[in-house]
Amino acid sequence: MTVDQYAYTASSTSLDSRLPAWLLEGGREEGKKRLADPGVRERVHKEMKEALKRGGFKDYDFAVVASYRPNPEFDGKSIARITFETKQKRDVDSQIEQMLEMYAAGGAGMIYHGMNEQDVQTIMREPFTMIASDSGVLRMGEGVPHPRGYGNNARVLGHYVRELKIVALEDAIRKMTSLPAQTFRLTGRGLLREGYAADVVVFDDAQIADRATFEQPHQYAAGISYVIVNGQPVLAEGQMTDARPGAPLRGPGASVAAAVAAK
Repeated sequence: MTVDQYAYTASSTSLDSRLPAWLLEGGREEGKKRLADPGVRERVHKEMKEALKRGGFKDYDFAVVASYRPNPEFDGKSIARITFETKQKRDVDSQIEQMLEMYAAGGAGMIYHGMNEQDVQTIMREPFTMIASDSGVLRMGEGVPHPRGYGNNARVLGHYVRELKIVALEDAIRKMTSLPAQTFRLTGRGLLREGYAADVVVFDDAQIADRATFEQPHQYAAGISYVIVNGQPVLAEGQMTDARPGAPLRGPGASVAAAVAAK
């Protein structure tokens, strides 16, 4: 068993994740067909309200849209707020209807505020916990994504190491570098050692900090002066270069998978 963690009290995944699993079976078109049945729609409302209660939530104010292509004006707003703006209603059933309409229109990327800060700190203290952003590839200025994609590691080094002293600087770096490399058996990576890939980040431990927020996520971290990938600077003196030396990393199971696929 392994553990990895990002340093925030909110998760980020799809709108669909809040809907009953049986509704999603067979894909979106099948789900839309089911929702045309009033009885099915009533069952969905009942199960979603039960899930809210189990989670300790009164409504969907904790669920914030990160990206909704049919209407980007929804980005950055909670389901509760969107429902009030579009339907002039605040009740949970209206919020569920809003979510079902968004699901039928193609779904949305979401941020869910529902974690506990004390849990974040407790998990981070464990020596076997790796640090990872869990972010997809972001485009500057597009949507209102989770800030973890811009600030996760800098947040750990600035807030949890320097300010809160939850973990030591050396251990935080180990959790970001050698521990993941060893866990995933990526040889020649994760350490400053002769013969290893020169993947290096140069930062000021007194200045490094995350700037990205949930309200304004498109902000790069402070205090990082150089990023070197495979021996080539991709960030030099705080500025991006034109170098693109990165490459996919394949673990030891890749050759086995390829052999199986070939058969």
